[in-house]
Amino acid sequence: MPYLAVTATSRSSTPAALAYAALLDAESWPSWTSYYEVEWELPAEVERPSRVGDLRTIRSRLGRVCYRERIVEMVPDQRFSYDQAAGLFTSHRGSVDLAPAPHGGTDITWSATYRRTLPLLDKIRRRRLQVLAHDLASYANSIVSRHS
Repeated sequence: MPYLAVTATSRSSTPAALAYAALLDAESWPSWTSYYEVEWELPAEVERPSRVGDLRTIRSRLGRVCYRERIVEMVPDQRFSYDQAAGLFTSHRGSVDLAPAPHGGTDITWSATYRRTLPLLDKIRRRRLQVLAHDLASYANSIVSRHS
């Protein structure tokens, strides 16, 4: 079955460390994405930073669609990659790359690969990924604004 590769870009005026921290801060996602809830799946007694192999559950606002993602790569302040462990699109694999922008700030590149299903879903997936990249940049910018 053919795959769809989608790439979305945005720019934040903040350092990459802030955008990376937002990706790891599951509790903040409902404030800057359309997701209702994002939770790391760790035993209650475990308090540690996220690491490769960890799972997170994501629930959308519309219809409470639920996904489980597994973290497959973490390069602090540079890359965060995941794959779909369970949910509607188990062939989904994504990566957020952060790089210094030429004139300051951070270039954000959010890419994903999906198993193709319906042509309408391709358009929705492209739009959704662009919104996520833009929202991540906006949220990182707002963190700096609140602390200035």
